[in-house]
Amino acid sequence: MEHHIKSWAEVAPRLVAVAAGREAADLVVRGGILVNVQSREILDGWQVSVADGRFAYVGPDASHCIGPDTEVIEANGRYLIPGLCDGHMHIESGMLTPAEFAAAVIPHGTTTMFTDPHEIANVLGLKGVRMMHDEALMQPVNIYTQMPSCAPSAPGLETTGFEISAEDVAEAMAWPGIIGLGEMMNFPGEWRSKDACRDGRNHECRQNSRRTLR
Repeated sequence: MEHHIKSWAEVAPRLVAVAAGREAADLVVRGGILVNVQSREILDGWQVSVADGRFAYVGPDASHCIGPDTEVIEANGRYLIPGLCDGHMHIESGMLTPAEFAAAVIPHGTTTMFTDPHEIANVLGLKGVRMMHDEALMQPVNIYTQMPSCAPSAPGLETTGFEISAEDVAEAMAWPGIIGLGEMMNFPGEWRSKDACRDGRNHECRQNSRRTLR
């Protein structure tokens, strides 16, 4: 299953046309109570129009966005809020796969997750991380994966089934769903040798891939 959202440059002309009433929206939601998380206002009766998977109009009356093929949803007094974003989490801690976790949280409003599959790296190594990564890409919500930076998290203080090497990190940084390096938990390495961690090979992998470090 592939979910493609067009870029802003691709859809901007249509969004402007829909907001101005020159074109019809794909979807209009009306009769709800909008929660404005910017102004902290509760706006009763406000309506939302959507085109090409993006918001085209948010305001008191979206009737000018409705055409013969527009899907209209009556919210019937339900609250409309932006999707919730979980900034850092480990799906495996819930003893679930990405698909089952997504099914559990979507009904409660979570639409985006930034995950670090460190626990499965401890058990199954790079193959486990790849499994989580691939399944995350198949979900109807945004699950962004960060490559675990160290397994075990504290070498010499714990025993794991597998280890994550700098070569593993370099390989994973090329995967399509990897957005950056996961959290650095090797505190003994941080204490003992700055060059071994912060300026080491994982850092080099991150720099070469131009992705983020958590």
